[in-house]
Amino acid sequence: MNFISEMFFGEGVAHSIFVLALVITLGTALSKIKIGGISLGSTWVLFAGILASHFGMRVGNDMLEFARDLGLTLFVFSIGLQIGPGFFASLRSGGLKLMWLSLLVMLLGALVTYVITLITDVPLQTMVGVMDGATANTPAMGATQQAYMDMTGVDDVSIPMAFAVAYPFGIVATIVAFVILKYALRIDNKVEDEAFKVLNNEHKFAAKFSIEVTNGQINGYLVSALRELIARQFVISRISHDGNKAFIADSESRVYCGDKIFVVCNPEDKEAILAFLGTEIDMLEDEWGAFEGKLVSRRIVVTRSTINGKRFSDLRLRTKYGINITRVNRAGVDIIPYQGMELQLGDKVMVVGSESAINEVADLLGNSLKKLHQPHILTIFLGIALGVFVGSIPIVESPSVKLGLAAGPMLMAIIIGRFGTHWHLITYTTLSANLMLREIGLSMFLAAVGLASGQGFVDAVVSGGYVWVGYALLIAIIPLLLVGIFARLVYKLDFYTIMGTLAGSMTNPIALNYANSTAGSDMPAISYATVYPLVMFLRVVIAQLMITFFL
Repeated sequence: MNFISEMFFGEGVAHSIFVLALVITLGTALSKIKIGGISLGSTWVLFAGILASHFGMRVGNDMLEFARDLGLTLFVFSIGLQIGPGFFASLRSGGLKLMWLSLLVMLLGALVTYVITLITDVPLQTMVGVMDGATANTPAMGATQQAYMDMTGVDDVSIPMAFAVAYPFGIVATIVAFVILKYALRIDNKVEDEAFKVLNNEHKFAAKFSIEVTNGQINGYLVSALRELIARQFVISRISHDGNKAFIADSESRVYCGDKIFVVCNPEDKEAILAFLGTEIDMLEDEWGAFEGKLVSRRIVVTRSTINGKRFSDLRLRTKYGINITRVNRAGVDIIPYQGMELQLGDKVMVVGSESAINEVADLLGNSLKKLHQPHILTIFLGIALGVFVGSIPIVESPSVKLGLAAGPMLMAIIIGRFGTHWHLITYTTLSANLMLREIGLSMFLAAVGLASGQGFVDAVVSGGYVWVGYALLIAIIPLLLVGIFARLVYKLDFYTIMGTLAGSMTNPIALNYANSTAGSDMPAISYATVYPLVMFLRVVIAQLMITFFL
């Protein structure tokens, strides 16, 4: 019996590991529970830790701090690796309007939080914890805790307590805001479906279509000359003269009036290309197979590490092997290839050519899915080390301002995810590996936070902490309503885009699921994915800045 008591209520490394594992097990099991169709997911681990601590299961402070900080570092670093390739792309002009709206939501939320602090007697650090819970952002809560510790040398348990109370209501508040907006703006789903068709055309995968050339003015022009004349980015994959067998096109191929050609381009360039070249014909990509004789098309996966970071111009695939690259699929998105494009491990390259040539290209690029499942931990731990180092550098001496263990590793992961190929680092990780690393880190962090704050949780809530619920609703709903109305009336955005943007600004996947079900498709996911990378980073930074400059 003493043995059992020691395992649950004792001390030491074995006891600490046992309690942490038990809390994570219980929390993960509870995460399967749905209330009103909504699950709190990994946040149940936080509640399980609070429950265990309330009933006397304790872990030493040193062990808790280590588990909390290591878990947070793994969590934010894996998120950074995932969003890194799309982070800088999301800053391009096409998404700036949505970025601005998301930033406005975050700033208004911070303003509401600060105003409540001024009106009430609730400490700022506690209100920032409420704000983190209202926006369902666990990394921001970790950043808040660490920033307060750096400023005062004290670990305030009211921060995770406020987060735990506010979190479930923050999730619901976003959905409530959607419902209010729908009725306030008199949204008609049928009208929105039509409006979104126009926007959706801008986000489709690469357009692929066949053309019969009817423009006699370009008779005999080289493909390279056509690209200069049309001034659009496109690939002429195959050409057929006078109904004969098709052949692979390159920059020196000539196009004649009456030819049939197969074109791959960005969707927004399709109309311009058609207007210049000729008429679209009903001939799908699959139909070219029989028409072109021995030519085949195959998707080849880049798995050879030596190819990572190489440009198409370096490989000279068309010159050496007589093949044509029509598109590259990266992270589920088709990209029109160009000579200066750098290949990354995991890219899927669509190649058209003879069977023997394609086999040679496959050998060169790797095309071994087994290799993608091999872990590349050098990049992960090098990135974490650099992230912790960067996060520890004082940006301002007094008051001490630094990125910390939340923003530092995330920023470094974003940079490595985007530019790692320049330094010959293999940044590719399978989705399952990334999710595993993320969930382990998040579970460790939440379990440690719950165990550290559970002892006084009930007393804190009963003695006035219940008002955090009302504050969380105000912090979540007010910015969403104001920005939603602004986006509709001023920017004239369709409601599906607004819902996706608002869900992304709250980093709320549950709200996104609700938006997708309302739209009857995954339409809101486009705007959600556009703003999510920047929001994840800025939420962490804003939380730290509020503690540093307004405490």
